[in-house]
Amino acid sequence: MKKPVLVIMAAGMGSRYGGLKQIDPVDEEGHIIMDFSIFDARRAGFEKVVFIIKEEYDEEFRASIGDRISEFMEVSYVYQKLEDLPDGFEVPKGRVKPFGTGHAILSCKDAVDGPFAVINADDYYGVHALKEIYDYLSENEDDEKYRYAMVGYHLTNTLTDNGYVSRGICKTDENGYLTGIVERTHIEKRKDGVAFTEDDGKSWTAIDPDCIVSLNMFGFTASMLKEIEARFPRFLEKNLKENPLKCEYFLPSVVGELIAEQKATVKVLESEDRWYGITYKEDKQSVVDAIVRMKEQGIYPLHLWE
Repeated sequence: MKKPVLVIMAAGMGSRYGGLKQIDPVDEEGHIIMDFSIFDARRAGFEKVVFIIKEEYDEEFRASIGDRISEFMEVSYVYQKLEDLPDGFEVPKGRVKPFGTGHAILSCKDAVDGPFAVINADDYYGVHALKEIYDYLSENEDDEKYRYAMVGYHLTNTLTDNGYVSRGICKTDENGYLTGIVERTHIEKRKDGVAFTEDDGKSWTAIDPDCIVSLNMFGFTASMLKEIEARFPRFLEKNLKENPLKCEYFLPSVVGELIAEQKATVKVLESEDRWYGITYKEDKQSVVDAIVRMKEQGIYPLHLWE
């Protein structure tokens, strides 16, 4: 059985931050959030990381993080390119945005040939989460179905005090397998608890703060790459007609299709870790404070890569 590989979706970073040079460190030692995810992955057992980036940020990305990681793990780079489409399709005139997370993972098809975990570049997932996904991928293989996994978080551990978040609310069966994900694009803390709105705040619906949500942390076998590739033309055929400039091929949507078709199971691995991310500029201080606390508690050394 091949060792699991860590895949980090980082192609959107330059767009969100106005260039990689704008990515702020989250401690006095100059580490960014991604350093901590990769450090956790390395001690969980991962030995190789594949970065999905934009080609124009290659040099900056290597200088920002890739070069220092390469001393401790095998590092590969793949590029998510807008023009990488199946035969018979072309980029709609005026489109500048790539085709989403499914499209991003598809760019790994020549770099990954075994089990792999997927995470976002700018989310902090926690020690427990990386260990859980590594152990699952090391112990489970496809049989009559694809055997995938997803790390789920308690909603209350993924909220910010500075605005709203978008989260996938997970539905599971009695055995802890995913049956569906409902996307809620506006969830926030309110005076009377946690709630979501679908009409720009005109009405609110309460939601259980302990419910399990997805943060795009999945574990797959190599079969997922084949499924993403096979389904992409059908997605484009339909969505380029309906929304040519903004349609996105989302990874969770492919997962949902495979579950509905009973081709795959997705074991939900519950994490007690707290998520950290910089959704709003005001979030940065809470991330910085959390890193300081975790270093004081001995969860991380002062300098990660020494």
